[in-house]
Amino acid sequence: MSDKTQKETKKIRPKGRLYTVLHAILAAPLRFFTGIHVHGRENEPAPDQGACLVICNHLVWRDPITLCAVLKHRQPHFMAKKELFKIPFLGWLIRAFGAYPVNRGGADVSAIRYTIDMLKKGVTVGMFPQGHRYNGTDPRTTKPKMGAAMIALKADVPILPMFIKVKNNKAKLFCRKDVYIGKPITPAEMNYNPEAPGEFDRIMGELFEKVCALGDDQT
Repeated sequence: MSDKTQKETKKIRPKGRLYTVLHAILAAPLRFFTGIHVHGRENEPAPDQGACLVICNHLVWRDPITLCAVLKHRQPHFMAKKELFKIPFLGWLIRAFGAYPVNRGGADVSAIRYTIDMLKKGVTVGMFPQGHRYNGTDPRTTKPKMGAAMIALKADVPILPMFIKVKNNKAKLFCRKDVYIGKPITPAEMNYNPEAPGEFDRIMGELFEKVCALGDDQT
């Protein structure tokens, strides 16, 4: 991440003005017209409860928009591949919505550090631990990446699990989408042992299982 980009991302607020206005206008119609049904809304932490790291299964490119439409009190900020920020208007728009660039070609250490810094400053971040979109695939057959667990523990913030459930795990624009919000999982509940090998992978596996379990036997 360049010095210029770091300076720009420091301007990110927990909930931006443009986001607040557009969310108030568009969130409810978006939920209605795209078939989004929200469950567990009471589990979303209040704004005065500090930052959290939202994690969710990943079906299609619209998933970040879905999470934004579902969450009432928080603006989840997402990493986006740096190439998108070079596209006229689109780059400005996603930055206005709180997105920040990451180099998807390798481990972008500066983007990870910045994510941790944002969380420590009270900014909510959204991540998809699967790393890629898996439309039509049972999420339990995919392997989540450990990054979200590591970031949450380093920032000392809770995880807010969410699950997007669609028929046969195959999302379409206007199909019914049941979005479940689980109870926040604190760092203490993750039982991190810094002396044990492979802890981030273990914890991430357990966290993602809790994500998937949100959609089990639900209607």
